[in-house]
Amino acid sequence: MATSLSLFVTGTDTAVGKTHTVVQLLRLLRASGLRCVGMKPICCGDRQDAQLLLAAGSEGVTIEEINPIWLKTPAAPFAAALVEHVDIDIPRVLGAMADLQRRFDCVVVEGVGGWLVPIRANYFVSDLAAEMKLPVLVVAQNRLGCLNHSMLTTNSVRDHGLKCAGLVINNPPGQEDIAVSTNVDILRRIVGVPVISGLAENMSELPPEWEQITRCLGKSETSLKRTQV
Repeated sequence: MATSLSLFVTGTDTAVGKTHTVVQLLRLLRASGLRCVGMKPICCGDRQDAQLLLAAGSEGVTIEEINPIWLKTPAAPFAAALVEHVDIDIPRVLGAMADLQRRFDCVVVEGVGGWLVPIRANYFVSDLAAEMKLPVLVVAQNRLGCLNHSMLTTNSVRDHGLKCAGLVINNPPGQEDIAVSTNVDILRRIVGVPVISGLAENMSELPPEWEQITRCLGKSETSLKRTQV
């Protein structure tokens, strides 16, 4: 189902910076000359994440197309679906993804919550990524617990038979302790995937350390710079 220009972005937890990462990645990919779009398959509660992805991506798409499932209850998808007495339509999500892939150069999919958040009783975010057959980018926040959460998530991605394209470490402002100052170095020694810094709003092109990610998207960093507009 997947093309070479698609990526699934998951997190080690909620509120680790997935949406920020996808928004900045879309902005920089668009600057390189790609027609790209973000997809939030499932929103629970408000639709703010999907709205941000819509604004960051290329024109010619609606919020319903990038966010086919919107549950109004602010809870995990399975819990929200039980509250609202609905079944989450996975074929609808996969169909929306396939349609976006036909129309855009690049589709960046943002998962809901963490990697093992339940969508159905026996179906998790990890299963959705596996059905999409996309390389997975894991996002973590640099804080106490980051090592454990990052190892568990990246290992699980690989256990599902998927390529883990990298681990993005977002640094929250104003936090500096021994865990924050040592996490990145330790992860680079143990995690077995590229560990890269988060993207900032003032960047005009993708940093060199994101080369591995751009290869997963089917373009080298060199070619992205060459098409910079």
